[in-house]
Amino acid sequence: MKMIVRCLPLLTLLACSEKKTGSQSENDLDAARNFIQAALSNDFKKASQYMLDDSVNRNYLEVTARSFDHLDPLAKEKYRGASIRIHQPVTYLNDSTTIVIYSNSYKNDPDTLRVCRVDNNWVVDLKYLFEQAPDSTTNNQ
Repeated sequence: MKMIVRCLPLLTLLACSEKKTGSQSENDLDAARNFIQAALSNDFKKASQYMLDDSVNRNYLEVTARSFDHLDPLAKEKYRGASIRIHQPVTYLNDSTTIVIYSNSYKNDPDTLRVCRVDNNWVVDLKYLFEQAPDSTTNNQ
């Protein structure tokens, strides 16, 4: 019995170390929400875990983080408390790429994210957001 009690902390430690270090999302919308919520909370390290990891995306995220750092504390708090709004329709380009139009309750300014499935994990690709024309979220008929 004493052996089991002594091994319990070690087993707990081993079980915790088995967890994946990165964060995974269940689906495309979950990835978008996770990324947006982390960014609104000024946790850009966490947001990067939900992002396609390449040099361009890392650069865009760093620029966004620096911009967020220059906000006044009240604005940061309002972003942190903002809720996420996913606008319809969500566009499914194929089985591994989705375009999500979203806004937050603080600014209510619609923006667009591309979410891609890479190695069976859904991640945000910021290049789509930064490289689109300003009117890309509108449907011109």
